[in-house]
Amino acid sequence: MKVNFRRLLMMGFLLLVALVITACNGSNSESTSGSGSEAEADTNASDYPDKPIQVVVPAGAGGDTDRNTRITAEYLSEELGTDVVVSNVGGAGGTVGAKEALDANPDGYTVLAFHNSMIINSLLDLAEFSYEDYQLAGASVQDLGNAFIVHADSEYDDLESLIAAAKENPGEISIATETGAFTHLQLLAFQEATGTQFNIVDVGGAAEKVTALLGKQIDIVPTQLGLVQEYIKSGDFKALGIMADERLEGSPDVPTFKEEGVDISFGKFFFWAFPKDTPQEVVDKFSSALEKVANNPDFKAELDPHLVNPAYMTPDELKSHFETLTEEYKALHESSQQ
Repeated sequence: MKVNFRRLLMMGFLLLVALVITACNGSNSESTSGSGSEAEADTNASDYPDKPIQVVVPAGAGGDTDRNTRITAEYLSEELGTDVVVSNVGGAGGTVGAKEALDANPDGYTVLAFHNSMIINSLLDLAEFSYEDYQLAGASVQDLGNAFIVHADSEYDDLESLIAAAKENPGEISIATETGAFTHLQLLAFQEATGTQFNIVDVGGAAEKVTALLGKQIDIVPTQLGLVQEYIKSGDFKALGIMADERLEGSPDVPTFKEEGVDISFGKFFFWAFPKDTPQEVVDKFSSALEKVANNPDFKAELDPHLVNPAYMTPDELKSHFETLTEEYKALHESSQQ
């Protein structure tokens, strides 16, 4: 059989050309795809936000975390030009909601709104994560009205009478809090400072605590003064004192713990944080909006009736605040275990 070498040579050449074209197309496709992803990411960051933002509040509705977040969210919506929607995810001292936010897609459209309990949850090994695992965006609100509240019919009119009764009946006076909650840390500090022991009862969230105190099912509720001031004004409750360095301007009749001889002070700060790997440009835009909200006089006016203050912290300032409080809380916890 006669072989046509010219024809074979031409076929080989055409096959080689086809392979080269295919390889080039694949390379260009990968390059184009990569550039597109980067461009898309850049575009998403520069256009952020172009859809609603979900705020995970790791507490039930009706409490101070929910209230402060919803007020802030309204003003953030105006600054960011999109809906900022609050989603309540309670459970396990805030760890359930905090974990949900941490595991969310780091695209800037899921953000956590929480407070000091983040430190306590980590300190008590209730959570395997801490503030260090998030992309901090800043703080917006501070509450210095942490108080001990009792029913108006309570035999306790001040801390002195409460401490005396607690020493006579160790472990019998009931106080509503949850392990890992911010109020739990306050109770540990109070017991340490006064040499007392209380009966911790978990009756649920803020709304359930109020109901339990109204029904006299509990003796004391540690909570934010601004949450229960209407009950104080109506004569249903009375405040034994607040854990602040000075009396609140909005409630000057309530003494501080320090005035009553108990040297403890706690401030509650409300912060915002994104999942790790959220684009820095996105975090910066959100933080900038948060700062504008905190400096808005209308925002302050809306917070005033609740006895809380705007208190913006940059991400770096927030991180430093976390570090300081973590050491303080750790020392307090270790002291209470001795």
